[in-house]
Amino acid sequence: MASQTAHETKKAQAKRALRSLATGIAVPFTLTLTIIILFGSGRKYHRVPKPFWFAPLWFFHLATLGSSLLMGLAAWLVWADGGFQGESDAISLYIAHVSLSIVWHPFVLGMGAYWLAFLSCLGNFGTLFLCYLRFRKVNPFAKDLAKPGLLWAAYLALVSFKLMFL
Repeated sequence: MASQTAHETKKAQAKRALRSLATGIAVPFTLTLTIIILFGSGRKYHRVPKPFWFAPLWFFHLATLGSSLLMGLAAWLVWADGGFQGESDAISLYIAHVSLSIVWHPFVLGMGAYWLAFLSCLGNFGTLFLCYLRFRKVNPFAKDLAKPGLLWAAYLALVSFKLMFL
């Protein structure tokens, strides 16, 4: 009888963990996907002559979604290890990162406001770096999941900077 109750408790905990994982990944991914759908056509972006090292637009979309997935997973790992309680600013840094990461598409592809995109990328890189520092204290794997996001934010900053002068 006791083993059956323990089994049911573990099963309930596993369901809650899976539900929280799905939510932790789905929320930033859905926000990012919505922004890409709304602002991802890039009419203004297509008119600008670009250097050879600019990725195609579909790659921008996929890499941004991939970065969102990885950071959602990293944040969930930190949350699951109790890191958002120990590192009081980690959750606010993560929310700032999500907010800054979703504005690149509207700034560049929607409005053509490359200087705003550049500033948002610098802010995003800064918040990601701070997330990286906080995450590494809690979960080494979460720290590693933040690295591609750092690279992507740096690349977007470079692209935005270059677009200002084209």
